[in-house]
Amino acid sequence: MHVATLTPGRVPRPIVGEMTPPARAWTRWDLLPALPLLLFVIAGTRGAAEDQMPDVQPDLLAYLLVSVAALSLLQRRRAPLAGLALCGVALSTYLALGYTFGPVLLTGPFAVYAVVEHVDLRRAVLASSAFGVATTVAVVPRFVDTAGWLELGTWIVAWTAVLAAPAAIGTAIRSRRQSAAEIRAEQARRAVADERLRMAQEVHDVVGHGLAAIAMQAGVALHVLDRSPERARESLQAIRVTSRDALDGLRAELEELRAPSGEPAARRPGPSLDDLPALIERMRAAGLDVTFRGVDGDRAIPEQVAHAAYRVVRESLTNVARHAGAVRTSVTLSLQEGVLLVEVLDDGRPEPGATPRAPLSGVAAGGTGIDGMRWRAAALGGSLSAGARPGGGFAVVARLPIPSADGATAPDAAAAVATDPP
Repeated sequence: MHVATLTPGRVPRPIVGEMTPPARAWTRWDLLPALPLLLFVIAGTRGAAEDQMPDVQPDLLAYLLVSVAALSLLQRRRAPLAGLALCGVALSTYLALGYTFGPVLLTGPFAVYAVVEHVDLRRAVLASSAFGVATTVAVVPRFVDTAGWLELGTWIVAWTAVLAAPAAIGTAIRSRRQSAAEIRAEQARRAVADERLRMAQEVHDVVGHGLAAIAMQAGVALHVLDRSPERARESLQAIRVTSRDALDGLRAELEELRAPSGEPAARRPGPSLDDLPALIERMRAAGLDVTFRGVDGDRAIPEQVAHAAYRVVRESLTNVARHAGAVRTSVTLSLQEGVLLVEVLDDGRPEPGATPRAPLSGVAAGGTGIDGMRWRAAALGGSLSAGARPGGGFAVVARLPIPSADGATAPDAAAAVATDPP
């Protein structure tokens, strides 16, 4: 997976316990629901007064208070706590002055919802509770004067439920938003980790193979320097070509690391099956006895599958050069029921003092080459087995599924597991 917009080393952290941050600039969304609610409470207050026939009829002050309560919602995104406080002051004053119950009460649930949505839970609970207490205290005198304790109790229960409902809805929406943010952060972190792994594997393949080939060619040059200067010259030329290729590959990976965030670096075309003969020739020039048989047939191999096959062959030959003695090695590619089968077999044994090669389990001792090859195969839905052969030598067998025209892979490719090498 290639994530050009993420800079390796800067891993996004999940958003835990953080609310939707208050907005900095005004937008048309700030007018909702303030303006519709303002028109509704102004129009509804007169109707409520006519139905309830209160002792105190709505006057200019009453309409000013209901307007302030409704317009306080303009701060629901920028300063929700300030909006709740302003709404609480206006609504409490309105109720304390004995004005009629009416649609102005709807401003309370809207203000509470805005606080729960944008403020951390502890402060939201404290602010909403203070709002509920203040507005309840404002109506106590009118119930006490009429000895309406039952009505006061009913008011407290009903008002608490009216404020708790939007608070619960806001909490649920906030939790869902947090979960989505954490999932996105986790996906970004995985993308960065995958990109790091890909880059590390690319650098390992390029540098490891280059150094192994250079070491072998240098050994050949030293061995034949006195007896065959021309052969030594060929080895030195091969060292120059190999080192140039390794440096180009390393430079390409470093350029990608240096690319600014959001600006993908230009990447070299990946190697394909057409590059395998040149690789085999370089390894032969370095002293390996390698036989090669390519894919039979004319079926096109997708780029990502060809790239993985090339990497598997190169890493396998590099391991032969590093860990085995003078051996015969065979590289065979074949198509079998929608799977590209890559086999690299040798008949050698480790040289004295060399790093032990992987056992049948396929775990590379002291290195990451086999793990990297297995990762490449698994990324395509395939599998890779590696280990010592029963009759001596070592085997690497990769099964790389080839997607069909509809994008599906071979049914048994993804489920294939490592099997004993032949």
